[in-house]
Amino acid sequence: MATVSTEMPSQASVTQPTTSWLEPADDILYEIVDQQIRELPPMGAREVHLASTLSRILSSFAWNNKLGHVESEMLFLLDRAKNLQRRPDLAFVSYERWAHDRAIPAEPAWEVVPNLAIEVISPKNFANDVVQKIEDYFVSGVERVWVIYPLVAKVYDYESPSSVRILASRDPMQGEAVLPGLEIPLTDLFDTGTKPK
Repeated sequence: MATVSTEMPSQASVTQPTTSWLEPADDILYEIVDQQIRELPPMGAREVHLASTLSRILSSFAWNNKLGHVESEMLFLLDRAKNLQRRPDLAFVSYERWAHDRAIPAEPAWEVVPNLAIEVISPKNFANDVVQKIEDYFVSGVERVWVIYPLVAKVYDYESPSSVRILASRDPMQGEAVLPGLEIPLTDLFDTGTKPK
């Protein structure tokens, strides 16, 4: 993970929800963690395809059941005091956390904590970075985290940083309290051109 900048200009700037002073390149995806802008590694075609498939499933389910917003690669301001900004590959924000008729702000980062954060792991992701991201999500108030490993066709379903279920083969991913009624067989994800050969 590349580090674009090593220091923030001042504590006053850290508390601001915008990142206009950072001016990252337009063609990179980044997060702000530990007072640094961190460039995110690009996903491969397999990972993008899987994320797109899952986005279609979740968006349709959330829309039809009037549950909330599904976002791809949205930058979220998770902690204003720390200026912690994370960008999950996919996220679900319930209408309880952000009402359907409330305008999405025209800022680089959306100041709301998702109910569900989803990471699709590619070979360029580092384990330590993934673990830290999971910790940050839960500390900030994310209720559930799904970490998807396309290479081995498994999903790690986190209820907390220390409580995880490993789903494989024909196990379903279930929305439970976050997306009630949602059930996605893993074959719907991994048998659509993403299954390892």
